[in-house]
Amino acid sequence: MSPRSAEVCSRDDSQIIANAAWHSLLWLVIGNCIGVLLAVLLLVPALNRWLGEWTYGRWIMVHMNLALYGWGSLPMLGFLFKVYGADRGTPAAWCRPVLWAWSAALAVASLTWLSGESSGKLFLDWSGYARIAFPLAMLALWLLLAVSFVRTFKTADAAWTARIAKLLGLAILLAVPFAIYVASSPNLYPAVNPDTGGPTGASQLESSLIVVAILLMLPFGLARRKKGSLWPVAASWAALVAESALCVSMARGDTSHHSPAQFLSLGSLLLWLPLTPAYYEAFEWHANTRRWRSAFLWWWGGLLVSGWVLFLPGVLDYFKFTDGLVGHSFTAMAGFLSALLIFVMVQLLGEDGWIFTQTRSFHAWNWGVFAYVVIMSLSGWFEGSDPAFTITFGPLRNVLYILRLATGVIMLAASLEWLVDASALLGKRELATAHVVQEKTA
Repeated sequence: MSPRSAEVCSRDDSQIIANAAWHSLLWLVIGNCIGVLLAVLLLVPALNRWLGEWTYGRWIMVHMNLALYGWGSLPMLGFLFKVYGADRGTPAAWCRPVLWAWSAALAVASLTWLSGESSGKLFLDWSGYARIAFPLAMLALWLLLAVSFVRTFKTADAAWTARIAKLLGLAILLAVPFAIYVASSPNLYPAVNPDTGGPTGASQLESSLIVVAILLMLPFGLARRKKGSLWPVAASWAALVAESALCVSMARGDTSHHSPAQFLSLGSLLLWLPLTPAYYEAFEWHANTRRWRSAFLWWWGGLLVSGWVLFLPGVLDYFKFTDGLVGHSFTAMAGFLSALLIFVMVQLLGEDGWIFTQTRSFHAWNWGVFAYVVIMSLSGWFEGSDPAFTITFGPLRNVLYILRLATGVIMLAASLEWLVDASALLGKRELATAHVVQEKTA
């Protein structure tokens, strides 16, 4: 490949990733705007009358789903584009249409949720047109990845193990849109299923180990392993196998979290407090990732500790169904997951990752999330002894909810700065690409 061709290819790669970052940030900003609206409605419920049918109960669904399927998913499209080589060569022209198809499906879904159409299932609210549009967008992504995989299969320098892993990934990804379509049907199982119990140590350990497996697989698509760093990688995978065996052996169904086997087995996740940082230290990362790599590891550690403590007998009984668990969920989504997503995007963007590394927005987001978690934990503490605390207006409740609104505004400001910077970066990349094309045709 000539230097000029390599330069064009590099710019195309960067532009595709920048597009994925822009789409994800667009939905993050929209979701944060809705979050601020929800915080205002909690302080002034009378405003619901001005919203007609689009009241708190409908906006909350849009807020949660956009957080997961918009902000939480679109950065992974950029990751998949890079892993399967869809951001290079002929397939690169189809990356942007796939991103727009995904965003269009979310827009359609948002309108259906605001109109009252829903399956009633948390994070499986797909119904009506949205139930068709979103799986179709996922199938479009799969088709692009499959074509890219076939196109590079014979020419790629990757080992057979990598090719088999990609083929397995395609098989799993193909099943997802069909699974979402089927699971969203109210005929499969009811929204409130009496045959399932509450969270057990086994179920919590199972879902947590899925996250651990993703964390262990992620670096292989992003970075090279350092020489002489085999032991933390081997130890981490061995620990995952051992904990998976433990999880399979645990009792399920009607099992109380008061059982020592349940909360002690869940406590085995604390092993990942030292293992995860050691594992990620075994890989070579771009210098721009330092801040967000540290942030996601700190949030991951806090999530492990707080998740286990909140599950302990007496603690869970006190905080169950309170704002305390809202704070814990926020630690997972706005803290750990968001920091991980930004870390991935910064690694993919390389030098262009500066859009996420500005000191002001970095601290605004992370300290805003931390303050929100503290405020919700305090609210949950008072709510645990007084179930009407968050329902009945009072000075302390109002102060906490005003502070909650303030943290939402701070996080919205941080996300807006990222979106503005991403838009500027995208504009520069498109101008640079147009300039190269013009030079090539001249």
